[in-house]
Amino acid sequence: MVMNALESPSTRPYLIRAMYEWCTDHSFTPYVAVKVDGSVQVPREFVQGGEIVLNISFDATSSLQLGNEFIEFKARFGGKPCDIMVPIHRVMAIYARENGQGMSFPVTDVPMGTTVLGMDKLYKVPDATEATDQSDKPVPPAPTRPTLTRIK
Repeated sequence: MVMNALESPSTRPYLIRAMYEWCTDHSFTPYVAVKVDGSVQVPREFVQGGEIVLNISFDATSSLQLGNEFIEFKARFGGKPCDIMVPIHRVMAIYARENGQGMSFPVTDVPMGTTVLGMDKLYKVPDATEATDQSDKPVPPAPTRPTLTRIK
């Protein structure tokens, strides 16, 4: 059986892991820029303009898993421990904080109502009609090219 490009597995998780390894090998701090929607589990008070930048370095995280479907880890935000779960398809970029070198990716959407596996748990991407803890503000259209904003 021959797979075409639409059926083949994504290269994105492998490229993210490679950039993470490159950053850590050279003592750089790996950051990921994420386009936030209902499938992304992050503290909402730190989301700006529908996006969040996360430090995924060894020093900033615990139990980091760079899987094929999710990036998952535990981190502290404002002194409070949080479980973070980012679907790979929501990662806009991974880059080194110190020099900005990295890779950007187009953000894709998983069809609403799809069930996906992460850290041995099933998660359901909410339907548009299901309530989420996001505000009622409309989500601005995605830029044609991801932009990175350094948040300190």
